[in-house]
Amino acid sequence: MSSQLLDLAHEKVSDGQVQDSGDEALSLTMENLQNSLQQTEMDELKLIDGALNRIDKGEYGVCLDCGTPISERRLETFPYAARCIICQEALEK
Repeated sequence: MSSQLLDLAHEKVSDGQVQDSGDEALSLTMENLQNSLQQTEMDELKLIDGALNRIDKGEYGVCLDCGTPISERRLETFPYAARCIICQEALEK
């Protein structure tokens, strides 16, 4: 899957033959959107890989910061969650 994402990252949205400023703006917008989506997919892949590594180590479902169990509800919503909600909120502040 990661090779497919890398292939998409190198794929051009436009063939380089822009005819007018409207076409150029649309091409740039589409390229920015494609890059953003690719980055989001790569970020999610890293989170999933991290969760799989924690499963292998027997650490899945335990907060990386405080060591308490991550709630089942949180893991159902975010199966790749590495932190309990309290530690995640503190990290995001």
